Amino acid sequence: MVNEEAVFYSRVLTELTLSFHILYATIGVGVPLMIMIAQWVGIRKNDEHYILLARRWARGFVITVAVGVVTGTAIGLQLSLLWPNFMEFAGNVIALPLFMETFAFFFEAIFLGIYLYTWDRFENQKKHLLLLVPVAIGASFSAVFITMVNAFMNAPQGFDIVDGELVNINPIIAMFNPAMPTKVAHVVITAYMTAAFVLAAIAAFRLLKGSNHIYHKKALHLTMKLGLVFAIATAVIGDFSGKYLAEYQPEKLAAAEWHFETQENAPLVLLGIMKDGEVKYAIEVPFGLSLLAYSNPSAEVIGLDQFPEDEIPPLYIHYLFNIMVLIGMWMVFLAAWYWIGMKRGWRSVTTKWFRWLIVLGAPLTFIAIESGWWLAEVGRQPWILRKIMRVEDAATTSGQVDLMLMMFAGLYIILGIGSVVVLRRMFRNNPVERELEDRHMEKGGDVQ
Repeated sequence: MVNEEAVFYSRVLTELTLSFHILYATIGVGVPLMIMIAQWVGIRKNDEHYILLARRWARGFVITVAVGVVTGTAIGLQLSLLWPNFMEFAGNVIALPLFMETFAFFFEAIFLGIYLYTWDRFENQKKHLLLLVPVAIGASFSAVFITMVNAFMNAPQGFDIVDGELVNINPIIAMFNPAMPTKVAHVVITAYMTAAFVLAAIAAFRLLKGSNHIYHKKALHLTMKLGLVFAIATAVIGDFSGKYLAEYQPEKLAAAEWHFETQENAPLVLLGIMKDGEVKYAIEVPFGLSLLAYSNPSAEVIGLDQFPEDEIPPLYIHYLFNIMVLIGMWMVFLAAWYWIGMKRGWRSVTTKWFRWLIVLGAPLTFIAIESGWWLAEVGRQPWILRKIMRVEDAATTSGQVDLMLMMFAGLYIILGIGSVVVLRRMFRNNPVERELEDRHMEKGGDVQ
């Protein structure tokens, strides 16, 4: 028997937890690669500034990992408490990738601890750099395995259903489902992109606040270049994601694009509003949706008219799709402008207003991450396991979910404020100028 209030609060709490966790998880996946690249560049160029970049980023990374562990644990707990019917039905299938995600995290955490403890203990810095390889691999594979669970919910396979139960389960086939390649690639690459732009925003902010140190300029230059590479890669993978949706989840693509009638030469609808059942004030890109879905401007794209009304996702996901795409395009443009401007000596890329645009890129990329995640989850509605189990059939019937919502909301407020305060104090009390001077005194070198 469905408890509608419990279903509602379960959905709200799950959305809150995932929305909060995704911020720290994205940083947790992306920053280790940035640390590794910075240290590698420092060793290759024999440049102390890049080595210090890696060192300081690693310190801040530990704080985000700690918060990510708490919120990740909350997700695992809530799966059992809020969605017991789903876990009873599909728990045997998703158990393997959930275990592998935990294993990947511990793999990352062990080598991260060794890496942090052994600073300046290696005469050959290349050996110290090698410790970052398993850290970056573990962080990325944590995202890979947990995203496999989400991909399975969108494209379930690897089992038979007999008398309402899953039997003949093959977890490997379930993990490597049709949704897995594009979802995993999109999550991992956007994490790299977001981490690069967040670190670029920090460097730009320090320059705006009067610290004209070459350290911050090098940090900005490195991260903006990396951001450009990963932003372009994100756009390419986004194109593959559109083709996956057209093939396997056409109702999600049609809802995201406000594509109501099956037709050839389908246009791509951007922005606009829905008024009296009609789309108004939208920008239409001729043949755009056919190209996105099939790389053929005359291809037929399935519309919402082909699906039962109770299986159509909420139409507001159109705005989530637009937000994600427009922010992604803007960050590609901004990073390309910076890179070309630095190559050609344009003064615009060193002005205050341009650096403020870079600073703004950090919250924008987080908004894009959140929009993309909500698009993925809401776009699967009304299914928790597509075409097999609906959300309301998977939820708990407990009447205490509203209390859980308030308790977890309080926890996330404390964690969010606490992590910001700790990070600010950590770097405010140990500015880069002082740390460079200390390292100079230790090594007897020149301060730069």
